[in-house]
Amino acid sequence: MFARLNVNIDHVATVRQARRTTEPSVVAAAMLCEQAGADGITVHLRSDRRHIQDRDLESLRRVVTTYLNVEMAATEEMMRIAAEVRPDAVTLVAERPGEITTEGGLNVVANFEAVRACVGRLRDHGIIASLFVDPESEQIEAARAAGAHQIELCTAAYAEATQPPAGFHPETQVRIESELDRLRRAAALAARHGLRVAAGHGLTFRNVVAVASIIEIEEFNIGHNIIARAVLIGLEQAVREMIESIRRGRLATQ
Repeated sequence: MFARLNVNIDHVATVRQARRTTEPSVVAAAMLCEQAGADGITVHLRSDRRHIQDRDLESLRRVVTTYLNVEMAATEEMMRIAAEVRPDAVTLVAERPGEITTEGGLNVVANFEAVRACVGRLRDHGIIASLFVDPESEQIEAARAAGAHQIELCTAAYAEATQPPAGFHPETQVRIESELDRLRRAAALAARHGLRVAAGHGLTFRNVVAVASIIEIEEFNIGHNIIARAVLIGLEQAVREMIESIRRGRLATQ
């Protein structure tokens, strides 16, 4: 079975918010992604509202016909919004004011009670509760104890190792293989615990192939590379390109 692709369309909103105007439309982008074969749409409602806005969630909930995953911090404000919008899934993420992008996984161990409370509220509303975590056994164990349905493995360290020029050096292969091994072991552990496994952060149509060969990973959440490619080749083609890369990775295991 091929892993699903949820396209993160945050940076469509980033372009729109640069001029505080109405275009490009995140709704139109979501529809194009679905038309191109995406299995779902992901957006991150940040506390500073730097890109996705509350009204975007309301609009997307009405038009997305596949699967809507909303990334958000584990705060009272965000839990209220989740209860109102009722996305298919909420992925709880770490969030720091001023960061350029999410800098790593949620520390479930250090924030266990708060995370467990949020997971409980999501479950009460029939929302899939996913936790974005680093590929570390203690975080996965804590996610299980907190009652999460799913974990999303942060692939940032792997992605960084594969980026040029570092990714072109032979000695870098040792680091790449080490990070892939971390992801493999983390995915296997989560699956043994009955958790669904997703992955994302910094993945591109080039480096996703190796990660897609990890059979426990059922879902990818990828945004920046798809939107960056869309500027050059169009959104639908960029989505199809990513789907094909994920399929190539999975086929390599068969």
